[in-house]
Amino acid sequence: MRTSILIPAGLALCAATAGLPAAADTVKFGLVMPYSGWFQPIDASTVNGAMLAIKEINATGGVLGQEIEAVSFDNKSEPLLGADGALEVIGKGAKAIIVPSDFDFGAPGAFVAQQNGVISFSGASDPKFGVGGIGNLAYSLSTASQAQGALLAEWAFEQQGWKTAYVLLDDTIAYTKSLCGSFADRWKDLAGDAGLLGNDTFLNGDPTIAAQVSRINGLAAKPDVVMLCSYAPGGPSAIRQLRAAGLDQPIMTGESMDGDYWAGTVPGLSNFYVVNFGSFYGDDSDPGIADFFARYQAEYGQRADVSYALRGYSMVQAWARAAEKAGSVEAAEVAKVLDTFADEPLAVGPTTFTPDLHIATTRPMTIVQSKDGAFSFVTKVTARDFSLD
Repeated sequence: MRTSILIPAGLALCAATAGLPAAADTVKFGLVMPYSGWFQPIDASTVNGAMLAIKEINATGGVLGQEIEAVSFDNKSEPLLGADGALEVIGKGAKAIIVPSDFDFGAPGAFVAQQNGVISFSGASDPKFGVGGIGNLAYSLSTASQAQGALLAEWAFEQQGWKTAYVLLDDTIAYTKSLCGSFADRWKDLAGDAGLLGNDTFLNGDPTIAAQVSRINGLAAKPDVVMLCSYAPGGPSAIRQLRAAGLDQPIMTGESMDGDYWAGTVPGLSNFYVVNFGSFYGDDSDPGIADFFARYQAEYGQRADVSYALRGYSMVQAWARAAEKAGSVEAAEVAKVLDTFADEPLAVGPTTFTPDLHIATTRPMTIVQSKDGAFSFVTKVTARDFSLD
């Protein structure tokens, strides 16, 4: 992913002085994120979104009359360093922290935050990032991967009229496993067992999926759609191999392949659909999404290339809004308000939390398509039936 973490001059000064004593009229917000290493590109837009929220909230008076001061720590894409980072920024006074957008990467820092009575936010799509897997102070601004898989199945079967599917799972991370698992379960509910023509696996680092492609080509009848659960670089490589083998069926995937940063590796890609948090191509049906990405481009001097900035912005937005309502930045009081969010209108979309579930499940998500290598908005959909188990 080509995204880089871009910090405007005013915020760069904030980051550069993170180690200095804070002024009395500031409240600290920690970012324990991968500023370097292989995971850095994945969460770069999350960081950019959060920093934009800090700037805009400060411009309107901050939180409870205090400006938000960012305190950052580079976990160097090493999960265990997240625990060290959480301790460091909490030691500097952070009242809330953001950790990486993956349960395995974000959990070490979130556990430390929980133990120290500090709220943590992530873009992890695994519902374990919350009450069940971390504790009552951990919140995800993503949409549960199980809901993403189900909504893709419902949209494909009911709105596109596709009746047979083949699942191709990159069996490397928890997100892709739960995404494809949920899709397969919901697809069989809708199309019957006979509607799922195959369920195959590969690993992201595999140089070839020739065997999997041969099995699809060997079917008596080709599937109407291929559900691919992967991420770059393995995902684009799989698409190239499917197309090279003459498999031109629609391919669908989850938000782990959001963006067009990799599209140049699959020239002229068509019949490809991905679910994300909002179209950043200027054509989203929600004017709030279009406005957000216009502000993002104005701030950073380049168009966003993934939708994750919406999640990063919403982490700071949710915390600030809850703190204002609570009249306090203390975690216990902020959490009480967060747990009452019912379709709260955040940048990422309507968000609901309860005391038992700290991730969205019913929020509409956006489907975008690629035609002749150009991406565009298709529709917004919400899952009706799925299980978080």
